[in-house]
Amino acid sequence: MTDCIVIGAGLIGMLSARELVNAGLRVTVLDRQQPGRESSWAGGGILSPLYPWRYSDAVNELASWSQQRYADLCQQLIDQSGIDPQWTQTGLLIADVEEPDLLDRWQSRFSVELQKVTAKQIQVIEPELGIAVAEAVWLPGVAQVRNPRLVQALRASLEQAGVKFRTECPAQAWITKGGKVSAVKTPEGDLSADAYIVASGAWSGELLAATGLQLPVEPVRGQMLLFNGPPGLVRTITLYKTRYVIPRRDGRVLVGSTLEHVGFDKQTTEEARNDLKASAYELIPALAHHAIEQHWSGLRPGSPEGIPAIGPHPHLENLFINAGHFRNGVVLGPASARLVADHVLQRDSGFIAEVYLPENIAKNI
Repeated sequence: MTDCIVIGAGLIGMLSARELVNAGLRVTVLDRQQPGRESSWAGGGILSPLYPWRYSDAVNELASWSQQRYADLCQQLIDQSGIDPQWTQTGLLIADVEEPDLLDRWQSRFSVELQKVTAKQIQVIEPELGIAVAEAVWLPGVAQVRNPRLVQALRASLEQAGVKFRTECPAQAWITKGGKVSAVKTPEGDLSADAYIVASGAWSGELLAATGLQLPVEPVRGQMLLFNGPPGLVRTITLYKTRYVIPRRDGRVLVGSTLEHVGFDKQTTEEARNDLKASAYELIPALAHHAIEQHWSGLRPGSPEGIPAIGPHPHLENLFINAGHFRNGVVLGPASARLVADHVLQRDSGFIAEVYLPENIAKNI
């Protein structure tokens, strides 16, 4: 019998499964489609919240913990799977800072390596930058991963460790008895385990509603463009007026992203394409000479203040939740997985676990 069923094979679900299998549990992961094909695949892979000082300590605590461990995690995945997630320390240049007091507090609280740079220094950091700003913030320690490769590496390493994946197998309903989940209904029949984790991204709120928990997690569409440029065209991740460019090792450049409350609609739009293209040309004018290779959208699991719900269900003692990471699932993932595993395994946690309890997040409705 499986010790734990994880519902959701995105980055959060697979990292949660990794924590549990490393602790000796037998784990099965369900997904409504193929693993890692929703927001885990669609995002940019920046290992930092955008404008991190605008987020609460609850978000930054998880981000800081994960940032310190990501390089080692990626090396372990290379060794186990042969797939390189391409952890790369490109730094993050933030070209619009409007809350200097918040910035200073955040830097002090989390001991972040940060430089306030002049226009001349900005041009050295990113020579192709097209905007003129007198001062910016440079975070040289910020890294990125190529998130589609990260989820591929995770799946391969988990399968090697004995984790079973059931793809095209959505969770449809719960069977409960005596304050516990006894099985989850799926097209392949009722599946049972000692414990269950909901890590279903934007679909988590719908799945949990049947349990009586109104978790405020909803889909927020984000559209992105991918330019096919030469290696070295763009040097660093650059953020300006909520839009960003991300250089990959092979020269491709991601530009994102929109924030759209349109339910579960994943269609791309010409309006967003033109808007993102204009932002790309403003930030990096040289991109006008390179083809747009791809335009896609993904559904983020939006939540109040971006604080994820991590912990036990308030009424079903063997059901756990790891959902609602909004725009920061990649950078928060390792810490979130460690915290939910602490709950499942009844281990002491180094995090202030109460902040993330699902019933506390639900109060924000």
